[in-house]
Amino acid sequence: MSVADVKKTTEQNMQKSVEALKTELARVRTGRAHTGLLDQIHVDYYGTSTALSGVANVTLIDARTIGVQPWEKKMVPVIEKAIRESGLGLNPATMGEQIRVPMPALTEERRKELTKVVKNAGEHAKVAVRNLRREGNETLKKLVKDKAISEDDERRAQEDVQKLTDRFVVEIDKLLAVKEAEIMTV
Repeated sequence: MSVADVKKTTEQNMQKSVEALKTELARVRTGRAHTGLLDQIHVDYYGTSTALSGVANVTLIDARTIGVQPWEKKMVPVIEKAIRESGLGLNPATMGEQIRVPMPALTEERRKELTKVVKNAGEHAKVAVRNLRREGNETLKKLVKDKAISEDDERRAQEDVQKLTDRFVVEIDKLLAVKEAEIMTV
């Protein structure tokens, strides 16, 4: 393994941590509707736990309402029950064969709780990035010990890994600021 490999691997893993944070932040509900909110809901489909998107079309009806159109009529009550019991605080309403899921308005207290959740997720992402920095630096030290690179190369590579870490921490902070502003907007 070379210094370039260590830096490339570290950068890729840090990018994966940021992507995981983006996914987690997308799940945090604001007052606006988005179809990704229902992604983690699974329903019982002929004895198999299936993602909601695998048994119905999920669309936006308007800015505050998600529409769920099951592919089979008999799935309507099953899907409605799964959404209601998902722990997301949603109350779906069936209109014929379509399920409407209105987004309740957020209270100030709930907004502050969500901000804490977002900050916690950001802190976990930063810890993950710092752990990846540590792993990269340990790999570089092992390369020096095995005499694959010089100590000067190791020092330069550690500086590069630190720059990567700083760059990804700044990116995480930007994501958090955007999400917090989105949550606190009434």
